[in-house]
Amino acid sequence: MKNLINTIKNIYKVEELRKKIGNTLLYLLIYRLGSFIVLPGVDPESLGDLKEQTGEGIMSLLNMFSGGAFSNASIFALGIMPYISASIVVQLLGMAIPYFQKMQKEGESGRKKMNQITRYLTVAITVLQAPTYIANLNNQMQANVITDTSTFFWLSSTIILVAGTMFIMWLGERITDRGIGNGISLIIMVGIIAGLPGAVVSEFGSRLAQSGGGLVMFLLELVILLFIVIMCILLVQGVRRIPVQIAKRIQGNKQVGGVRQYIPLRVNSAGVMPIIFAQAIMFIPVFAIGRFDSMQGVAATFSNITGFWYNFTFAILIIVFTYFYTAITVNPKNMAEEMKRSGGFIPGIKPGRQTSEFIDSIMSRITLPGSIFLAIVAILPSLAMVMGITNKFAYFFGGTSLLILVGVVLDTLQQIESHLLMRQYDGLMKSGRIKGRSAPAAVTMAQ
Repeated sequence: MKNLINTIKNIYKVEELRKKIGNTLLYLLIYRLGSFIVLPGVDPESLGDLKEQTGEGIMSLLNMFSGGAFSNASIFALGIMPYISASIVVQLLGMAIPYFQKMQKEGESGRKKMNQITRYLTVAITVLQAPTYIANLNNQMQANVITDTSTFFWLSSTIILVAGTMFIMWLGERITDRGIGNGISLIIMVGIIAGLPGAVVSEFGSRLAQSGGGLVMFLLELVILLFIVIMCILLVQGVRRIPVQIAKRIQGNKQVGGVRQYIPLRVNSAGVMPIIFAQAIMFIPVFAIGRFDSMQGVAATFSNITGFWYNFTFAILIIVFTYFYTAITVNPKNMAEEMKRSGGFIPGIKPGRQTSEFIDSIMSRITLPGSIFLAIVAILPSLAMVMGITNKFAYFFGGTSLLILVGVVLDTLQQIESHLLMRQYDGLMKSGRIKGRSAPAAVTMAQ
């Protein structure tokens, strides 16, 4: 407790860190307030059917990612998912189209161009999704939710929903620039964690009910949840090291001395992004296929999050996106060239092409079990629902929600610790440093 108090005091002493935390909390508060502002023309007293509809199935996932804004018919109802979908498309184009590949190599200017394209694509996706959301309010709800069904309502609501998503994206960028950590990830995390207290209370009440298993069963669930959290942390931080010998000093053609370093290759270099990408793809049937009567059966199949085909497809997409995202973030050829320029080599492997092929083979081997484990963690909530755990609480037994919470919390704590250590304050932990998803593993040297 004393260490915690001292850490809080140290955080308050660092003016830059204090401002960053304050800005982050302010932007997140604005986001949470906006999720309760109901669309003009919608009767907030008649949203009971919408809340019931989003209580289960894939609609409940949409509601969770939006922090409850979806079921509130809020101006932020579509959340940040259109931006995630746009990001997926742009990154796929970056692998397939030379024009986008060229922009990726242009550094900061290329990144700005791609971000601008992502924004435009986000607007286009939101324009397509907004009328679907309004149609759901108008057609699926039994109560008279919409008080005005005129063309003006449809047009104004579409504009508001598009503006709401763009505003959330802007908040995320402000958090990244002026706050702590990745703003988009923090916004998703806050939306998820907002439903945690209610989920715990709901599960506790169900276990205390008749034939619910009682307090012992609830405590057992908490123990299992803690075990899954630990496994998720290990998945986020898992590292395989490749030893590299680097010349320390060269006289003529003779190497004098040397230093051994390790290239840290993560078991899960892609982090939680494959699950987010795969989840965004799984939302397509709800917003697209479901609009056609002939495809209602397909939409129903892929909206059943406890069904076999939903989870099988979800797992395959996660494995594919893990390899895809790893290929984007880890470039064996660049690593081999950089190693060669610094005079380094992997013992027993020739520098250059063979080193690149060796690193690529290692990445392929460690990525496969990492991607499979990631897929298993992703479908754990569905298994928890089948075993009788309430839907809201089951989402925290793995899946996107838990991995996002673990990854974002570790990243945020790492950012705070880095600011403290830069100013020669004690870190958040006495034993070792906190490693986030993007934190490079500590380089071990042996003389």
